[in-house]
Amino acid sequence: MTRKALFVTFWIVTIFLFVPALLMAGGTVKQDILSGWVFKQVRGNNWYLATVPGVVHTDLMANRIIEDPFFRLNERGVQWVDKEDWEYRTTVRVSPEIAGKDHVELCFMGLDTYADVFLNDSCILKADNMFREWRVEVKALLRAGENELLVRFRSPIKEDIPKFDALHYRNEAGNDQSENGGVFDRKVSVFARKAGYHYGWDWGPRLVTSGIWRPVYLTGWSDARMEHIHYLQESVTAKQARIKACAEVLSDREGEGRLVIQADGVKEQWEQTVQLKKGANRIETLLTIRHPKLWWTNGLGDAHLYPFTATLYVDGQTAGSRRDLLGLRELKLIREKDEAGHTFYFLLNGVKVFAKGANYIPQDNFLPRVTDEQYEKTIRDAVRANMNMLRVWGGGIYENDIFYDLCDKYGILVWQDFMFACSTYPMTPDRLDNIRHEATDNVKRLRNHPSIALWCGNNENHAAWFNWGWMKQYEQQGVLAEMRHDYKALFHGLLPEVVAACDPSAFYWPSSPYGGDPDARCETGQPDWNPNGDAHYWGVWHGKDSIAHYNIVRARFFSEYGFQSFPEYQSVLKYAPDSSDHDIFSEVMMAHQRGGSHANGLIEWYLLNEYRKPKDFRHFLYMGQLLQGDAIKTAIEAHRRDMPYCMGTLFWQHNDCWPVASWSSRDYYGRWKAQHYFAKKAFGTILVSPVAKDGNLDVYLVSDLLKAVKGTLEIRVMELKGKIHLDNDLYMLISSLLFLLPTNDLHLGSSYSYSPFQSWLMLIVKPGVEVAWKR
Repeated sequence: MTRKALFVTFWIVTIFLFVPALLMAGGTVKQDILSGWVFKQVRGNNWYLATVPGVVHTDLMANRIIEDPFFRLNERGVQWVDKEDWEYRTTVRVSPEIAGKDHVELCFMGLDTYADVFLNDSCILKADNMFREWRVEVKALLRAGENELLVRFRSPIKEDIPKFDALHYRNEAGNDQSENGGVFDRKVSVFARKAGYHYGWDWGPRLVTSGIWRPVYLTGWSDARMEHIHYLQESVTAKQARIKACAEVLSDREGEGRLVIQADGVKEQWEQTVQLKKGANRIETLLTIRHPKLWWTNGLGDAHLYPFTATLYVDGQTAGSRRDLLGLRELKLIREKDEAGHTFYFLLNGVKVFAKGANYIPQDNFLPRVTDEQYEKTIRDAVRANMNMLRVWGGGIYENDIFYDLCDKYGILVWQDFMFACSTYPMTPDRLDNIRHEATDNVKRLRNHPSIALWCGNNENHAAWFNWGWMKQYEQQGVLAEMRHDYKALFHGLLPEVVAACDPSAFYWPSSPYGGDPDARCETGQPDWNPNGDAHYWGVWHGKDSIAHYNIVRARFFSEYGFQSFPEYQSVLKYAPDSSDHDIFSEVMMAHQRGGSHANGLIEWYLLNEYRKPKDFRHFLYMGQLLQGDAIKTAIEAHRRDMPYCMGTLFWQHNDCWPVASWSSRDYYGRWKAQHYFAKKAFGTILVSPVAKDGNLDVYLVSDLLKAVKGTLEIRVMELKGKIHLDNDLYMLISSLLFLLPTNDLHLGSSYSYSPFQSWLMLIVKPGVEVAWKR
């Protein structure tokens, strides 16, 4: 397309296709600015069509300037993109509804990351945080007719290299793949408030994006508007729910403010009238619902949601409204001292919940192209695998609203990390203030979701101080006191302060893993890995422990562990179609493995220790997936057998952000690996779990049901080819052990009634039997 033709197309899109989307919410009007965008290199001349929300990499692909970075070795050829500055531009015709309001704000829900925003040649904003929402009053700058909006993105690499060079010590930056980006050892990711995985991780590529990655719009209002409303669930039981509603109202004059709240399915209506002053106001009212339908996690009951509508009236005129779906529940994290240390479990509506789930990472390196359908499938796949919790890991993003909406809908608890992982973060007053705004934005955005179970300060930073040698390293550099001060100021100061101020009922946990003492190592080693909190156990895999070690290691809550495999063959063909690539040590297959140069060999090492050598590449992929599934099944069952000492198991990881060999149970294309099927069975409501120990086979029954049930335990001795043997020795062995059981009517094919939750039945039988439980 010629430049002249491009400009013709651009003006056609702007004038004829850009129809403002007007969303009325009482007196507040919203106009989307999502069409008519073009972009270019700042040092270039050619403008190209752009998509908003989007990022520069996807726009370059759409205009055929770069190839798909996920295909074969193409990632290497696009590393120049993050060294460039980019401009995005559109024209805006302000609707009469917006123009007629006293206040007009330009709102960016996400700018990635260093961005200067110009409206009609006036610089109105300098953004420096991908995770923040940015709002600017622009009424005085808007014109009748066309308004030019330009966003200039500065290269995050060029922006942060001077900060790296000025640092007087060597920082730690997780899995920053700076060498792949051509900047050698300058690991600059810690200086940008930006998704850490964009700079690479041990399962992801280095693709450092820029762009308008979330929606942008104008909003207009007069007199007053409701900025936020928080439904603080003070007390919730099956008899009554007491909720304090707190509305934050911004008013530009004095007047009478009336807050009206209604909930579908509830007869009562709640109102509160106050005198508004000019500026910030709070309106509080107490809501009481008798015999509420409670919100439960997947497997324990219905995840019931009440639609609540809050409407603000000023001097009798509607000023705005907001609709929220609320799940009424009482959720606590219980940490009580016992003989072994401290408990760590979630109590939902008075019921102990054994957390079953996985760690979640962003679904794509190019975030705006993740569709609502992909979100739906991702959460539904967790539900189908009998999960009740996902951990949003701290090297990605605070997810889009739809993620939490779906978790609310399907009863999936969310362990929510703040966005810090595996790194040291040099602090200045300005950076701390920036992070305070980031945390406030996101806690306020997410606090009404019943799925939010916990806010966690970071991923693995505490463990790094005590297990990875950071203490010694920074002591030798003479900056240990400074570094520890920065760490505690953020993770034991600012972040818990924000959570306490914005969501007083929420629980804050400073790091994962963590044991409760900021100045002590939390993971003590085998077999009691962490008797006081959550644990990341990587002895199997990184430590080359045998898979059977999962049966030995104990912790109160396993928030990470994992085992690698390749995607299935049909997925591999999408990024490596050439037969010359079909070797696990080929250049392409090694490039799509970020767990280290040894990682593909480690998959092979484990496989050959468990199975015979596969006959070809395709069978290697298949057998590797079976091995991964068996490893994670072994871990899940061991953790569930250990309840109530252990009360949670979240494997690493639920999904991928690109096609790669990794620890995921579902590949980038959403295909289930064998592990996901194995996990579905291991996470079942009733688990039959045999384990070999001391020459015997111990058989456990584990139930998550809230009521006692009856079932039949069937035990069969089988050959590997499937032939069933049932001999007198087996009958005699079981009969001789009946006195050990809590009932004396158990025999092959009989029924056994057991208590709800954390109940287990153990039989000792000869090795080589198959055990099944039927309700």
